[in-house]
Amino acid sequence: MRIIPAIDIIDGKCVRLSKGDYNTQKVYNENPLEVAKAFEDNGIEFLHVVDLDGAKAQHIINHKILEEICTKTNLKVDFGGGLKSDDDLRIAFESGTHQITGGSIAVKNPEVFKTWLQQYGSDKIILGADCKDRKIATNGWTESADLDIVDFILDYEKEGAKYVICTDISKDGMLQGTSNELYEEIIEKSNVNLIASGGVSCVEDLYLLHEIGCEGTILGKAFYEGKISMRQLVEFINKTT
Repeated sequence: MRIIPAIDIIDGKCVRLSKGDYNTQKVYNENPLEVAKAFEDNGIEFLHVVDLDGAKAQHIINHKILEEICTKTNLKVDFGGGLKSDDDLRIAFESGTHQITGGSIAVKNPEVFKTWLQQYGSDKIILGADCKDRKIATNGWTESADLDIVDFILDYEKEGAKYVICTDISKDGMLQGTSNELYEEIIEKSNVNLIASGGVSCVEDLYLLHEIGCEGTILGKAFYEGKISMRQLVEFINKTT
């Protein structure tokens, strides 16, 4: 299972939110590149970067920081937040991202997202499936759609989606454990590569997600708050690869 640390960006700084609420933001480092290099220096290969300013503005904003991370590290970055147009996608890939994540666009403009899957390939386009009470959430989690999370994923699997990041918003940033039952259901009913996101509180959560069969796990606050150390992340990677 891939370990994918998250760097969420607001005003050019590395921050974390609780349940996606922008009013709860806490700054952990004013230099995201410094954080990214620390992960790389300890053998981490992957990074999840979210443009929270972009998610709110509904177009890419922090692409310069993305470019800096991609050009000054060898991390394989997946990037999301506010990607709504072909131009947004072009900027993200030209900035060096390995994959992009589309969430709101897949709900509100599915034809565009399907075109991206066809044009760039399913290895480059990740379906962002964020939910609360099983209902899909959009636009930086400020809106919800009447779509069941599992049905949403299954519909896009038919369209060729291969990678899915699933975030249970009620768990995100709360350090209270992950939505294992939901992840088990998704893995049982689909063949997507499921990347779990939200709620990781300790290293034991990582082992449980590995047992469930998640392809990857995104973690943020648990690391930034010292609930999981860099040494524990490295040990987990060494034990499970």
